[in-house]
Amino acid sequence: MSPKIVLFGATGYTGARVAEAMTRRGLRPVLAGRDRSRLAGIADRLGGLPTGQADASDEASVRALITKGDVLVSTVGPFTQLGESVIRAAIAEGAIYFDSTGEPPFIRRVFEQHGPAAERTGAALLTAFGNDYVPGTLAAAMALSEAGAATAGVHSGYFLHGGGGQGFSKGTLRSLAGVVLEPMYSWRSGQLTSEPAGHSYRTFVVRGRPRPAISIGGTEQFALPRLAATGLAPRLREVESYLGWLGPLSKPIHLGSSLTPMIARNRQLAAGFAKLTGLVVNRVAEEPSAKGLAATTSYFFGEARDEAGSVLASVALTAPEPYAITADLLAWAADRAAAHGVAGTGALDAVSAFGLDTLRAGAAEARIRPV
Repeated sequence: MSPKIVLFGATGYTGARVAEAMTRRGLRPVLAGRDRSRLAGIADRLGGLPTGQADASDEASVRALITKGDVLVSTVGPFTQLGESVIRAAIAEGAIYFDSTGEPPFIRRVFEQHGPAAERTGAALLTAFGNDYVPGTLAAAMALSEAGAATAGVHSGYFLHGGGGQGFSKGTLRSLAGVVLEPMYSWRSGQLTSEPAGHSYRTFVVRGRPRPAISIGGTEQFALPRLAATGLAPRLREVESYLGWLGPLSKPIHLGSSLTPMIARNRQLAAGFAKLTGLVVNRVAEEPSAKGLAATTSYFFGEARDEAGSVLASVALTAPEPYAITADLLAWAADRAAAHGVAGTGALDAVSAFGLDTLRAGAAEARIRPV
């Protein structure tokens, strides 16, 4: 019996986009969530897909939907709050797990805490398999492969161009607000190092103009050291991810990053910040502007540098808007994993799970292509 694909969170904005992308590929995923009536409506609209009821806070209900070797795709966030039961269910059943998170604290937890447990059960965990952070990891891995043994540092960058109106769903903004005070990380001096978001600042040239960006944790800090350790780049000592979505706010965030740990430690300040961000998020619409997304182009950069900081290789990729990228990547990955499995168990990254050449081909299907 071939593995089935279970999509958890199909009633949300991102989950619905993923369900649509899967059906375009000819897949028939089991749509899973709490609300039977909403699931039935989506399932009927997409051609009578099967459904299953499960709650993100109830591990047993998720486990009941999957067996060993099945593919479980989760779009239920914020993942730092709602992701634990789902990923534990995948581990317990030995499933292949993907998610759409962009939350660095959750990514780190998957690699450091859940990965060893998944190795023991034969599960494979691929977190952040969408716009965050597959394209930047791919661009950086391509640059690292081109530069080779002389590489001492790798930087990736994420940028948007164009658009208009509300650019993100309420779920995305809620996830971002929930982790802004959490410790981020970089890979520096050959090891993972905790630091606040915005600790580092630099510019990238996007469409001929310098654009600012601040450091943030991603999957690059786990994927690229693994790739380097194959003998490709024995001198690699630094991996940094940069987010360029914030434009002129980037510099103030960088300058104020040293205050973030203090705010996080103070209960009153942290509670006030959470209340303020909650009020802002609650005022936005559930879905982003369709017109704005249609006018948005994504850009991703990977740079390999030598010990003096000189650029050895640079890769630039372009793609549509973020939700299209996430939907198409998750649909491709689920299809590929159900048909062929993935390379390894435990916490994997996109490069180690599929190989660089296969990942490049899959990314091209998601319209992620070299500039």
